[in-house]
Amino acid sequence: MRVQYQRTDLQSDLAPGHPTDRGETRPSQAWAWLIYALIFAGIVVLARLQFHAILPRVLAVAMKRHELHFLAYAGILWIACGFLLIVVRTLLWILYRPAPPATALSAPSLTVVIPAYNEGAMVLKSIESVVEADYPHDRLEILVVDDGSKDDTWTYIAQAAQRHPGLVTALRHERNRGKREALALGFSRARGEILATIDSDSVIERPALLALAGPFRDPRVGAVAGKVMVYNRAHGLIPRMLHVRFIVSFDMLRAAESVYRNVYCCPGALTGLRASAVRQVLERWTHQEFLGSRCTFGEDRAMTNYLFDQGYDAVYQRTAIVHTLVPNAYSKLCKMLLRWNRSYVREEIRFARILWKRPWPTRLMSLFDRLVTNIGQVMAYTSMGLLPLVIAQDPTITAPMFATVGTASLFHVLYYLRSERSFHFLYGVLYAYFSSLALFWIFPYAVATVRSRGWLTR
Repeated sequence: MRVQYQRTDLQSDLAPGHPTDRGETRPSQAWAWLIYALIFAGIVVLARLQFHAILPRVLAVAMKRHELHFLAYAGILWIACGFLLIVVRTLLWILYRPAPPATALSAPSLTVVIPAYNEGAMVLKSIESVVEADYPHDRLEILVVDDGSKDDTWTYIAQAAQRHPGLVTALRHERNRGKREALALGFSRARGEILATIDSDSVIERPALLALAGPFRDPRVGAVAGKVMVYNRAHGLIPRMLHVRFIVSFDMLRAAESVYRNVYCCPGALTGLRASAVRQVLERWTHQEFLGSRCTFGEDRAMTNYLFDQGYDAVYQRTAIVHTLVPNAYSKLCKMLLRWNRSYVREEIRFARILWKRPWPTRLMSLFDRLVTNIGQVMAYTSMGLLPLVIAQDPTITAPMFATVGTASLFHVLYYLRSERSFHFLYGVLYAYFSSLALFWIFPYAVATVRSRGWLTR
């Protein structure tokens, strides 16, 4: 993730990893059980709201038009499956436990690859966070790849290499070739048993690397996803909303997916990869094409799929924490989400084939998860298209439907409160309305332009 940002503002940021400095407190076990109880109570409330307040009135309108009968009943079935999926995900999320970290004595050799493009001084922060991590330097290698930057990024990379000789190695593309090729250069030069990718606009917490190495004790693990949090959360409304969104969408979902060892996307901001597994797929991953077009983004999810195809598992490590810059402007946010959604569409299509190679418990859970999730996308946009018709037939339904968005978002931010006891959860409610009104167009546009190669922030 590369975001143009006013980096001078970041100099005053608090050090990551200290929630009490931001008006937050770490939750106790009693608090956790309270949240679990509230979540299951919330599921009951949402179900009652949907099936007793909204659906009967929508069905009443649909039954007046014969062509809407099938859609109405299909919607009821999908909503029922959706609630079942929420219950299953919640149970898996509660069951999830991070793997023990590697120790200083047992830590495998590890190569960190940091691709950078026009990142300026921020790349130095990223490098220094790795240097200062709790990982034995005799088993650590840091490769920083300048992907043809046009600003002073190379100056900062060279400065870090000079400051830490033998630890930091500076590599350079003379012209911009894309993040995937920058990573490929790093992977081809790496000597470590484990590879870690870190975005150049991200900083890791000190225990992150040892935590990231821990799950690789299991030879079946090919990829480990770190926990992504927002670095610039104090710098604008959008970063504050995204911080809550990241915890709700990424931490909760990846924890649930990790239980059945199928984390669909191990993020570029912080991911560990088994080097021997990467070498098996490196050539195909580097030159990946989709519908005749060269793939230039979505390299993180693409790599995860390639490793699934080789028979490896992907898990989540909540204790491996990275803080990344996110957009603080609407236009930048839309471009980021367009990239994510285009790669989502592409890799979902690929995973539909890979799915059948997964072990059967993982296969069944993944099949249920993907079917409900992707059919839900179709149902959501179909419902949105029919919304004017429903409102025209029954204008009084507008208020209950608008209230449902807020109620559902309050339910979802309970997952955030499990991680952080903070009134910042209200930004999650705000994001629900913001997303519904201002971001609804992104997914269908991403589907229509899925072959696009543009990075959009360069």
